[in-house]
Amino acid sequence: MRIGIFSDVHANFEALSSVLAAYEDENIDIFLCAGDVVGYGASPVECMDLVRSVAEAAVLGNHDAAVAGRMDYSYYYEAARKVLDLHAVLLSKDHMGWLRALPYRREFEELDLTLCHGSPINEEEFDYIFTADQAYAVLPYFKNLKKVTCIGHSHLCRVFALTETDVEEIARSHFSVEPDRKYIISVGSVGQPRDYDNRATYTVYDTDTKEFYFKRVEYDIERSASKIFEAQLERNFGNRLFIGV
Repeated sequence: MRIGIFSDVHANFEALSSVLAAYEDENIDIFLCAGDVVGYGASPVECMDLVRSVAEAAVLGNHDAAVAGRMDYSYYYEAARKVLDLHAVLLSKDHMGWLRALPYRREFEELDLTLCHGSPINEEEFDYIFTADQAYAVLPYFKNLKKVTCIGHSHLCRVFALTETDVEEIARSHFSVEPDRKYIISVGSVGQPRDYDNRATYTVYDTDTKEFYFKRVEYDIERSASKIFEAQLERNFGNRLFIGV
């Protein structure tokens, strides 16, 4: 089975549209979304409609939780709160119901795969895993992990291969899932990459060959940023799209 796994769309319709177009060449069997459909961008309704139409399953991101009233986001900085408040107004009752029903994690027994937004330990806390030290914190729970855990949240492409005693970071865009290790894979961001590559990120996991691929695709950044400016949201949310940070 070929799985398309993506995350952190952040209301960027142009990026999501380009990713889904690129996926058409990948012979994908199912799509999984690791959260944060909303936040930062100017197209929450359009993005949620697209994700709901294609994704076999999705999990709750922290921005999703904030918009859905499932977490306190008063400590977010003002510009981020403004976007979340706007998205809560724009989304329909049906959209909000979908967000409120999203689980924090999904387990796929037949695929030996877990999907969650942040760390698979105490998912409600939305802890980050984008460094080896953060991955080491998961080792006490090694026996409970699936073969592959896919996460988002950091907007970075990171791979950590775990044994019961050690963590190795794999810095490759294509790698093989080995039988004697377990993997925590941060799948990057569709709508707001932060690794100084402004192209949208998406991934493919072939469960038959055990091959995992990080992919990038260009999209209409000018249009996406212009919509943010026109909505009078924080200009930096648009400016940062051009530099991928």
